[in-house]
Amino acid sequence: MDATATVTPFSTLIRTASHEQHTEAETSTFMGDLLGGRLGVDAYTRYTEQLWFVYRALEEGAEALRDDPVAGPFIQPELMRSTELERDLAHLRGENWREDLEALPATAAYAARVAECARTWPAGYIAHHYTRYLGDLSGGQIIRDKAEKTWGFERKGDGVRFYVFEQITNPAAFKRGYRELLDAVNADDLEKQRIIEECKRAFALNTAVFRELGEVFPRSA
Repeated sequence: MDATATVTPFSTLIRTASHEQHTEAETSTFMGDLLGGRLGVDAYTRYTEQLWFVYRALEEGAEALRDDPVAGPFIQPELMRSTELERDLAHLRGENWREDLEALPATAAYAARVAECARTWPAGYIAHHYTRYLGDLSGGQIIRDKAEKTWGFERKGDGVRFYVFEQITNPAAFKRGYRELLDAVNADDLEKQRIIEECKRAFALNTAVFRELGEVFPRSA
């Protein structure tokens, strides 16, 4: 590993090392079309469905990791999204929202990798935790704003509750605290490098979901 790794905060390393993959996910055609208002609410609904499969894997896995010396500090109840996602899906799909709910192949692969890390590699789980929740607190707010304006959801109401962290009153301070947890992670330099590689993989898995969603919902003419 680069000699500067011992002095550069891990939160900086993980952000800079995964920047290319992060950008690729953010600039996917599907997300661009969704945020640009070129897709209907059915595309937004299908995207929300896919999120449910990923967060179910993340949050079912979290229970067993609460006391883990590596992943445990990251398991924070104020971040949990499953309940909000289910409320959004009930609004978007109706009370029987679980019927016919289907994970795209890329989503199934993504959720399976998250679950595998939760079971077998707590440090790898952190990579998925980081890419999802810090993204929700940051770029996720852009999605919420666009969704409210494009499809008329009540501000911070049903349909966009996934993006509303009611227990986090100061997101900027929370993100600073999260980065401090990353900097203090209980891992040596080799394991930190493995976490970075898993972070890149997490973004790639997310991009694959966007790619498949883009195939289901090609841009309107």
